[in-house]
Amino acid sequence: MEGWLANPYVETVANYSVVVLSMILFLAVFEIVTKYKNWEEISRGNLSVALATGGKIFGIANIFRYSIEQNDSVIDMTVWGIYGFILLLIGYFIFEFLTPRFRIDEEIQNDNRAVGLISMVISVGLSYVIGSGIG
Repeated sequence: MEGWLANPYVETVANYSVVVLSMILFLAVFEIVTKYKNWEEISRGNLSVALATGGKIFGIANIFRYSIEQNDSVIDMTVWGIYGFILLLIGYFIFEFLTPRFRIDEEIQNDNRAVGLISMVISVGLSYVIGSGIG
């Protein structure tokens, strides 16, 4: 297997495959922890949910970008990507905790675009901070 992954084309496909599968899994986790159904809300035109979900997608992809860049094996890249996702998820819960005046999920579900935008920026911003620490 090591011989195959020495080929940059095969390595790229391996990394891509792991990231796509991880993205699906991690978005399913976000679907479970939020009070709304991402794809139902997006299909109804809820821009706030689209912004928040887009931020999560970008955040996950950015974390994996750093992970691919910093690691030589698909296994190490995957482990660091999972670790980075867990930190991103913790960031989501901290954001919810630090806004006691209103519920983030409810505001996003109600298409409060200001909250959706802030949620997106937090996910994107945290992904850079998390990514910079990936070893």
